[in-house]
Amino acid sequence: MSDRSLQETYAPHNACFGCGPSNEKGLRVRSMVRGDTVVAEWKPEPHHEAFPGVLNGGIIGSLLDCHCNWTAAWHLMNARKAESPPCTVTADYAITLKRPCPTDVPLSLVARVVGTDGAKVVVEGVLEAAGKVRATCRGTFVAVEP
Repeated sequence: MSDRSLQETYAPHNACFGCGPSNEKGLRVRSMVRGDTVVAEWKPEPHHEAFPGVLNGGIIGSLLDCHCNWTAAWHLMNARKAESPPCTVTADYAITLKRPCPTDVPLSLVARVVGTDGAKVVVEGVLEAAGKVRATCRGTFVAVEP
């Protein structure tokens, strides 16, 4: 994979709030393949805060949802030996908030596939800041047809 994210490579015109490269007001998660994991770094801004210095939980959920969804799409693309990822949607996901997440440092997202059944992929993700796990996610993502 190059320095271009999965989103920039396969969906440059996507306007998704969490990961769409073309959404100027969105979070613009940039998911990068690194071995068998998908990683991202993201820097919060003050307008993402729940209160001074602490990231909003809904933003945490959006970051992990989009990042894990792209992990599932990338996995299915490779499993199917396709040239581009299928359209995937979130069937379910659960976020566990472990501790407050600061907004004055870059955040690290790491996701990996932990199970698959046809068009369904189960992904686990972790959000870290300042060397500590701040939140985890487990979700099921499904490839859908037009």
